[in-house]
Amino acid sequence: MRSSVFRGVGRPLSVETTDDPRPRSGEVVLKVCRCGICGTDLHRTERNFATYREGVVPGHEFSGEVVELGAGVTGLKIGDLVTALPYIGCNQCAHCVNGYPAACEKMLNLGSDDIAGAYAQYVVTAAPFTLKLPGTLSAEDGALVEPLAVAVRAVRRAGVGPGARVLVMGAGPIGLAIAYWARRAGAGFVAVQASSRRREGFAAAMGADAFITPVQGQLPEETAVSVMGGAPDIVFECIGVPGAIDQAIGAVALSGMVMVVGLCMEHDQWRPLFGLKKEVDIRFSRVYDRREYEIAIDALAAGGVEPRSMITQTVGLDALPEAFEGLRARSDQCKVMLDPWA
Repeated sequence: MRSSVFRGVGRPLSVETTDDPRPRSGEVVLKVCRCGICGTDLHRTERNFATYREGVVPGHEFSGEVVELGAGVTGLKIGDLVTALPYIGCNQCAHCVNGYPAACEKMLNLGSDDIAGAYAQYVVTAAPFTLKLPGTLSAEDGALVEPLAVAVRAVRRAGVGPGARVLVMGAGPIGLAIAYWARRAGAGFVAVQASSRRREGFAAAMGADAFITPVQGQLPEETAVSVMGGAPDIVFECIGVPGAIDQAIGAVALSGMVMVVGLCMEHDQWRPLFGLKKEVDIRFSRVYDRREYEIAIDALAAGGVEPRSMITQTVGLDALPEAFEGLRARSDQCKVMLDPWA
């Protein structure tokens, strides 16, 4: 099969012929239909403490068609359009049984150092965490489920409820998806804050009430409080750069919640005294479980298809390296997807 392979920091992805995957017991092989480019992939192809090893095939936001079943697989059949959690666990420990294979001690992470991901024509997945898509959903919808599930978990962990005043720092796909779920959770006011207005239309489409950009002479948190008519009850930090947690603490209300979702690849320093004075709760949210995938699928199937607005470009394997590098700089693109058969 053809795959896009990481060959080192500072080098574009390399399109190569790699071995076709074969399913072991409890696994399935998918013909990849779509795979989204994630900011994590970009970060991990740069020099930091989580850089991919050379030879990795990235890609973890995907949908596909079932083409081969391993021994013992039930509930799936050849031809099913599916999405899957990008983890292969032991399927026996408490974490796997409870639908959270990311915590399994034997976990293999698709598109990371452990097993090839979906920047390829085929990918292998774990049957217990491969979910059939309803007939009303497309391959593009299926590839949106993973980032939507990241946001589902963050919103659930933050306890967003009716009337909450919510600030989302960062207008990338995860920040936009958090705005979507916060609105669906009944938040009274949802604002998205970013350094430019490039993503303002996307934020509005996802349900944000306001889009906040820097105002000369004001701290970012002062601008947010002014626009929102008061300090937010919950701030989602979705930027992932040094100083962002400090900024979130500065913006949040007394006894408020800061939910850290951004992937910061550097050491950070922030001022605990500020959080202490406000008695701020600080939590972190990383991935998802099977139930959060189901929530995302159900919302799309029920007609909550606003996340489709984030898809701005679809490319084939040969065009993927250039599209991937183009996302490192400021870009008008939002969610770029791979169609490995185009």
